[in-house]
Amino acid sequence: MSVTVFIRYQLDPFKRAQFEEYSKRWLTIIPRCGGDLIGYFMPHEGTNNIASALISFESLAAYEAYRKRLRADLDGMANFNFAESEKFILAEERTFLRKVIL
Repeated sequence: MSVTVFIRYQLDPFKRAQFEEYSKRWLTIIPRCGGDLIGYFMPHEGTNNIASALISFESLAAYEAYRKRLRADLDGMANFNFAESEKFILAEERTFLRKVIL
């Protein structure tokens, strides 16, 4: 069974540009580490401090293997460190979704 991870980010609304830079870096890192990146989504209208990302995997085991590769990836670690040092992400939530099929 495939699984899609929905990540909800609460941002510092005055640091959206830093989050967008962070998101763009993941566009190459995530696929290289084994995730099927559906996309990162920035606030456009309405709420200005909520962003999201969707990443699919063949299974939860594939997700766990991806997380391990991500933590060993130099660019991935640099991006995690960038987020931590700049503090533009105030909160992050993960929800694991499955597709509804007949």
